[in-house]
Amino acid sequence: MEDVDEWEEEEEILDNATHCPACDELTGHEILREKSVGTGADFMVRCNDCQHVHTIEFRPPPPRNIPFILSEGPKSERVVLVVDADEKFVVGDVFEEDGKLWKIHQIETADERQTSSETATNIARVTALRTDMVRVKLTLTRGEDSTADVIVVSQETTFTGSHLMEHNGETWRIRAIHTGTGRTLRGTVKAPDIKRMYLHEPPNPEHFSPRTPRERRQAWKEGRLGHNPNPERPKEHVKKGVNPNATRKRANKKKRK
Repeated sequence: MEDVDEWEEEEEILDNATHCPACDELTGHEILREKSVGTGADFMVRCNDCQHVHTIEFRPPPPRNIPFILSEGPKSERVVLVVDADEKFVVGDVFEEDGKLWKIHQIETADERQTSSETATNIARVTALRTDMVRVKLTLTRGEDSTADVIVVSQETTFTGSHLMEHNGETWRIRAIHTGTGRTLRGTVKAPDIKRMYLHEPPNPEHFSPRTPRERRQAWKEGRLGHNPNPERPKEHVKKGVNPNATRKRANKKKRK
């Protein structure tokens, strides 16, 4: 087996690399003089390879005012942001404005077309949605009546099916969570993945109260009778003339002759 010499080409680092018109390639340069011109500058430089001296003009792109429609839940606000003319915007990009995070949802060009990416010079309007807060649609069912509502929560918020939650000062049970690809009755889902959440009014606690001596004894064993830790039924629940603790006497069966 022949030995193979392993070698790595060292990466060459060029100082002030730019195109040299004499060498016609990218080379390192030495800055001889700098002159401010408006918001830019002119640099007199000398090529490190051929010693050719030439001037490089640096002019930052002019700023451009672009209207942004920032949507936060049911509210939308129009703001004008100053950006560089050569800055590129892409649908899905996230930026910060007013201490909040926004995701670009739609880009409209000057000729009223919608595109997935464009430079600032050709953009007429940008629509962005707040991404650190999300809207969760609700369907609340009380008896036979159902109403729709929306809550705005942090994108890190999670909801779990069958759990209780507070909404508008009332307690509701999460009956199901719809994610767009299916429903879950007991799973945990992050708020951005929820298409709609179905809430039912939880049953009245009296619905779970024990009704028979046997149910009361079981509730007593489970510690659910903290206010009355006694397996016997309260007197107010017992009809007059009835002894709830009395044991029934079985009638003696007559032997068949």
